[in-house]
Amino acid sequence: MRSFVTSVFALAVALAPAAAAAQGTTGSTTTQPPAGQPPAGQPPAAAAPAAPAGPKLGFKTAAGLLLVQVKADQTAVFEEMMSKIQTGVATSSDPDTKSQTGTWKYYKAAEPAAGGNIMYIVIIEPAKPNVEYQFLEVLNKTLTDEQKRDPATQEMYKKYAGAIAAMNMLNVTPGGGGQ
Repeated sequence: MRSFVTSVFALAVALAPAAAAAQGTTGSTTTQPPAGQPPAGQPPAAAAPAAPAGPKLGFKTAAGLLLVQVKADQTAVFEEMMSKIQTGVATSSDPDTKSQTGTWKYYKAAEPAAGGNIMYIVIIEPAKPNVEYQFLEVLNKTLTDEQKRDPATQEMYKKYAGAIAAMNMLNVTPGGGGQ
């Protein structure tokens, strides 16, 4: 993330003189409309179609790890959620979701995590690019429209989200030069 911010900053610095020159006056007395508005007398331009959003939690490597701190009194809730995800993925008709079958494994650490939380390690291998791995998003893809509208589903989402104290994502590659 730091390299991205640095790159964007460097690009902004490099383009600043060109932007300033483009905004300079040319001796004309015409005024420019506010940004995003067409000049007077012209119809507004058609809105460009929105680009599809990428996954909220996606991996860039062939394997991914999620280090999930679960509240100590919520481990059964977390394990219930993981079971629903694994079952839902296996029975999904969506090709992207179905492609995750068998790739989710999770482990409970014997040692306590910070704040008395319980650490779970979720291993996703193989991880597929541009595929969503955020727990509730994946679970949502496995539900029918009727299940999504059910008020109990919203309560389930709140319960599952409330079980997680913290989470870190790692893109990983095999050591020893292997792929």
